Amino acid sequence: MTLTQLSAFVLVARLGSVKAAADALSVSEPAVSQAIAALRKYLDDPLLVRGGTGMEMTAGGGRLLAIAAQMVSLGAEAASAVRAANGSPEQLRLVAPAPVVEFVVAPLADAFSARSAGQIEVSAGVAATDEMGVLVSQRLADVALGPDLSGDPSLGLISQPIFRCRMVVLGAPGTRFRGAPSQWPWLVEPSALDPGSEVSRLLRGLGVPESRLKVFPNQTAAWEAAVRGAGVAPGLTHLAVHQMRRRELVAIDIPGTPQDVVWHVTTLSTDRRSAAAGSMRHFLSTPQAMKLLREPGSGVPPSRFRPPVYVTIWS
Repeated sequence: MTLTQLSAFVLVARLGSVKAAADALSVSEPAVSQAIAALRKYLDDPLLVRGGTGMEMTAGGGRLLAIAAQMVSLGAEAASAVRAANGSPEQLRLVAPAPVVEFVVAPLADAFSARSAGQIEVSAGVAATDEMGVLVSQRLADVALGPDLSGDPSLGLISQPIFRCRMVVLGAPGTRFRGAPSQWPWLVEPSALDPGSEVSRLLRGLGVPESRLKVFPNQTAAWEAAVRGAGVAPGLTHLAVHQMRRRELVAIDIPGTPQDVVWHVTTLSTDRRSAAAGSMRHFLSTPQAMKLLREPGSGVPPSRFRPPVYVTIWS
């Protein structure tokens, strides 16, 4: 029984599927399945079985979950302690929705690293809403920046609102499409497929079918297509400020918009989070960080960032 096997088990149990766990760990589905199979064999218990709504735990799996979660968390803490003893920079792993990583994380990470005089090294990655809370709770990430993740008390997370912004629907000036907005072509970035995202909720409220969505690699690419008149694209006004100032894009009058959006910073509780996570939480309340959140720049594709979790799973 290994920590990597326990990590796979905890994520499958928390997220409800092998695919979701594999996405969160940035590994293949067979790798997660092999880790679960090895753990089942070692403990002589199925642990997880397929149910009507996803993977469900057996009685043995239910008892294992709390213990496994604690062991995975302690393993991450032990690795951090050894790195610190060897004089290595403290690692801070940040997860966020795709647009936040694309536009905000790079300037924030640069400013925060400079503030720490190189003592803290930041890596960042994209995660879905339901993944972020689990990653932080298991110490597979240190900080989440985006939605409020405090809804599940069992995860032991603290979410603090730090920034308020507005979401609108953008299109080229003079954009006209026939029929109701639900039948228009919608140009979206990957987090629009995340059921917990603000864009996904907006699309559901408008009744937009999946057939009317065209998914682009990132927010900038979706907006570039909107500039060409290919459709409309939801987005946050402060992230699209350059396109709006140049009148390449304008806000389209759509029911339910503009919509207020609040970004939160989420960490473990004070007694459980790392020193680096506490420092980042404090930094995000400073005037320097607020300026970067308001004026993040022109955007950097999420592919520029390293994934938040480095895990090798073996059978």
